[in-house]
Amino acid sequence: MRAVRRGLREGGAMAAARDPPEVSLREATQRKLRRFSELRGKLVAPGEFWDIVAITAADEKQELAYNQQLSEKLKRKELPLGVQYHVFVDPAEAKIGNGGSTLCALQRLEKLYGDKWNSFTILLIHSGGYSQRLPNASALGKIFTALPLGNPIYQMLELKLAMYIDFPLHMNPGILVTCADDIELYSIGEFEFIRFDKPGFTALAHPSSLTIGTTHGVFVLDPFDDLKHRDLEYRSCHRFLHKPSIEKMYQFNAVCRPGIFCQQDFAGGDIADLKVDSDYVYTDSLFYMDHKSAKMLLAFYEKIGTLSCEIDAYGDFLQALGPGATVEYTRNTSNVVKEGSELVEMRQRIFHLLKGTSLNVIVLNNSKFYHIGTTEEYLFYFTSDNSLKSELGLQSITFSIFPDIPECSCKTSCIIQSILDSRCSIAPGSVVEYSRLGPDVSVGENCIISGSYIPTKAALPAHSFVCSLSLKMNRCLKYSTMAFGVQDNLKKSVKTLSDIKLLQFFGVCFLSCLEVWNLKVTEELFSGNKTCLSLWTARIFPVCSSLSDSVTTSLKMLNAVKNKSAFSLNSYKLLSIEEMLIYKDVEDMITYREQIFLEISLKSDLI
Repeated sequence: MRAVRRGLREGGAMAAARDPPEVSLREATQRKLRRFSELRGKLVAPGEFWDIVAITAADEKQELAYNQQLSEKLKRKELPLGVQYHVFVDPAEAKIGNGGSTLCALQRLEKLYGDKWNSFTILLIHSGGYSQRLPNASALGKIFTALPLGNPIYQMLELKLAMYIDFPLHMNPGILVTCADDIELYSIGEFEFIRFDKPGFTALAHPSSLTIGTTHGVFVLDPFDDLKHRDLEYRSCHRFLHKPSIEKMYQFNAVCRPGIFCQQDFAGGDIADLKVDSDYVYTDSLFYMDHKSAKMLLAFYEKIGTLSCEIDAYGDFLQALGPGATVEYTRNTSNVVKEGSELVEMRQRIFHLLKGTSLNVIVLNNSKFYHIGTTEEYLFYFTSDNSLKSELGLQSITFSIFPDIPECSCKTSCIIQSILDSRCSIAPGSVVEYSRLGPDVSVGENCIISGSYIPTKAALPAHSFVCSLSLKMNRCLKYSTMAFGVQDNLKKSVKTLSDIKLLQFFGVCFLSCLEVWNLKVTEELFSGNKTCLSLWTARIFPVCSSLSDSVTTSLKMLNAVKNKSAFSLNSYKLLSIEEMLIYKDVEDMITYREQIFLEISLKSDLI
C-alpha cells in the first residue's frame, strides 16, 4: 500500500494549453490558496478578512447541520478566527428563492448588529437548496461539499474564502452575494486589484459562449474605447438579461465580436467551446451591493412583511438595474421554476424600487467560471478535466489510505478522506468520499460513493450513485443508503400514480423497478405532496440498524434492477430521500468522518 498523500500540491497536472493566460491564471489561483492557508486557524486583523460570513439555509434542520459543521471547523482551526460566522434560515413553510433569502439575511443582520453593520464587509453565501442534482451534498449542504484538495480537506466554503481572499481589503462596507456550488477563478495584473467601491451594485463578468449565456445572466455593456482587452476592466452596464435566448442577446446588443483581438486574450473557462473568431457574451457570477442599496432593500422587505413567492437575486434584482432596464421582464416567467400568483406584482415593485440604481461591471477577461452542482459536473471536474486540476492543484488521492490505482490518460478516479483496502478496485472516472471499502469491493466507472462502509464483497455497476445517511428515529440510531444512477433525474415529477411509468430509475422504467422490488403502486409509496411524485419522494430506500447493512441492502436493490432479478423490499421500513433528510443525524455523520480522519492521521504518522 502506498503512503498516505496529504496537503496541498502546488501546480498539479499541467493543462494542455500553455499560453500565458493559462499560466497566469494558475499562478494567481495558487497564490490565493497559499494566502488562505496561512490564515487558517489564526486570528485575523481588522480589515484583513471578512467581518461577517453568512450562509443561508432552507430550514431549521439544515440550519442545525450548518452550525454543527461550522462549529467543528472552528474547533479544528480550519477557518480564519475572529470572524463572525452565521447561518440564516429561511422562514418556515416558505420557498422564497435566493432573492428572498437575501432579504431575510439583511433583516437578521439588522437585528443582530443594529447600525453597526453599516461599517462591515459581509460575504453572503446562498446554500439553502436541497441539492437534488448532487444528492451527496443534500444532507450536509452544498457549501460543505468536499474537494480533493488541502490538509485538512477543503470544502466549498474554504475554497470560496480562498478565492475571495483579496476582496475585503478593497471593498467599501456592503455585501458580496454568491452561490455555494460555483467556483470563480481569475488573474489580473500584479499591481492591480478588484475594487468594490462604487455606489449601487457591482458584478463580476466572464467571457462566455452564447450557449453558456442562455443559462446565465448576460450583461449589455456600454461601448468600450480601448483597442485591446485587458485582464481587468471597469465597465458600465446598460442593462442585464437573465437567461436570454441567443436571439435576444443579439437584439439587445449583448453580443461582442472578436474583431480586433484574438481568442488568446482569454483564458477559456466557460468559453472553452468557443471557436476562433466566434461571437461571445459576458456572463455573471457574484455581485456586490453597497450598504445604502442593502438598506433600501431591507426597508422594502420590512414594509411588505412576508414573501409568498420565489424571488431570484440575479433575475429580479439585477434586471432592474442600469439605464436600459425596462419593466417588461417582470411579466416573463418562462425561466421561473414555480410561478406564484404574486410573482409578477412583486417583481414590478422591486423594479420600481431599484430603477435608476447603477450596475457597475468588473470584466475579468482572464477568468473561468465552474459550476459543480450536478453529478455529471462533479464527476467531470474531479476526474477528467485537466484545466481545473491544474489551476487548483486538485489531487486524485487526497488525505486517504488507498491501493495502487492505475491512471489512464483521459481520466482518473478520485479518493477524498477515505480508507480503501489494497485489494479493492476503483475504476477511472469514479469519486469516493468519506468512505471505507473492503478487499473485495469493485467499483465501476463513473460512480459516486459517499459516507458509506462496504466491508464485504460487492460490485457497484458503472454509473452508480451510493450515499449513506445516519438517521435518528424514535431516539434510535439507524441508517439508510440512497442508491440510483448518476444520470437519474430526481427532480422530474408526475402528478398522478398512473404517470409514474414516465419516471426512470437507473435508466429503467420506474414501474418495472417496483415490480422487481415487489412494491405496490399506492399513494403511500410517496412522501409529501401527492401531486408531485418523483424519485426524490419515492419510499424505496431501506432503513437498517448498521451502516454496512444499509449499503449492502441498497446495493442489492440496485443490482436487482440491473440484473432484472427479484429482490423484495416488503419486509423493510422504507424512506424517501425527502424523509431521510428529515431524520438525518448530522452529529453521527460528522463523527463517522472524524473517525476516518483520525485513523488516516494515525497511520500517516507511522509511515
